[in-house]
Amino acid sequence: MHVVGASWISQSTRFPGTRQTYRNYYLVLRVGAAFGACCIERDALDPTIAPALAGSSVADLLVDPRLPVRIAALDAYLNAVRPARESALAQAMPLPAGAPPVRAVARDNAIAALVSIKPGQRVGLIGVVNPLVDAITRSGGICLPCDFNMERTQSGLEVARDMLPILETADMIIATGMTLSNGSFDQILMAARRRGIPLIVYAQTGSGIIPRFLGDGVAAVCAEPFPFSQFSADPTSVYLYRAP
Repeated sequence: MHVVGASWISQSTRFPGTRQTYRNYYLVLRVGAAFGACCIERDALDPTIAPALAGSSVADLLVDPRLPVRIAALDAYLNAVRPARESALAQAMPLPAGAPPVRAVARDNAIAALVSIKPGQRVGLIGVVNPLVDAITRSGGICLPCDFNMERTQSGLEVARDMLPILETADMIIATGMTLSNGSFDQILMAARRRGIPLIVYAQTGSGIIPRFLGDGVAAVCAEPFPFSQFSADPTSVYLYRAP
């Protein structure tokens, strides 16, 4: 199988009435009828990388020395051979048509609903998304946010840069798929396995990869294959997985 299309995308989002600007950078590869995506830090890859990857075989890219390239290639391959829409474990949940805040709130409420958060439970959030912070708080949980690129959440919570204390004190962890591309997913997964706490992953990055860990350290997944909700105003679906 070969990559028939490759894109490097720079995208920024700022909701009206807020001060936070989200800046996202994606490597997106297409294999057959499916896409694979990897969200990366701005300087992780040269933006001119895409033309060199188009036409490459998946086999070659799976041994590429650059981690984001391997993640995007594996994600594209798994989305091609095991699409979420055909999985017996996946529940499709349509996101409503509308502006980005409407769709983001619906998505983040779905993520929070994947587990039952009891009042007072400490929820580690590795990779901060403000609507998800609010969803955790509305559920009665105590949000413990961690992110490399933010000092405070929109609601005023201090954001930690070091995830290790959170991994050792949280009652459950919610992480983004970007932990695959920055190399921290393995550490998060091992902590969840060792401590026996639920790990829930919201996966734009690795939407085809993370569900392979269901029941083996990952309790639930909200998978969103490319094209993502922020790139459309029309109804699109996320796929909810729960470990048997």
